[in-house]
Amino acid sequence: MNLEKGVQAPGFTLPANNGKEVSLKDYAGKNVVLYFYPKDMTPGCTSEACDFRDNHRSFEELDTVILGVSADPVDSHEKFIDKYDLPFLLLADENFEVAEKYGALKVQGSAGDEKYGMERSTFIIDKDGVLQEEFRQVKVEGHVEEALSYVKENLES
Repeated sequence: MNLEKGVQAPGFTLPANNGKEVSLKDYAGKNVVLYFYPKDMTPGCTSEACDFRDNHRSFEELDTVILGVSADPVDSHEKFIDKYDLPFLLLADENFEVAEKYGALKVQGSAGDEKYGMERSTFIIDKDGVLQEEFRQVKVEGHVEEALSYVKENLES
């Protein structure tokens, strides 16, 4: 599924590491960087999360919230956040419902032996809930800077 830029981003509600249910609508009036990643504690996902952590203040200054999404359960997210001191919420999409809405669901294997996973993808949603940009098949190196640059150049108010 491909999303269309310039239209309302798909709504969702997912459990977060803070013990609460988090919805996209909770962030009305703020920009949102919604990033999907395959798995907590793996090298590429750790590198990406730490890059977002290291740039968190810059995103905050641009009135932008970072939300990470994977299929890992909340308790895994809690360990990931504690180990790497991540200052943003991680959401548990254990049934891939939100990943499917955003086209970030990856199917591997052959018929009868399919395995589902998250495709590393990032979506930038503006203060009105409109999808402004999408990054698919993300390569970790330099990606966070690319997302930050997009927000600075296109969504600064």
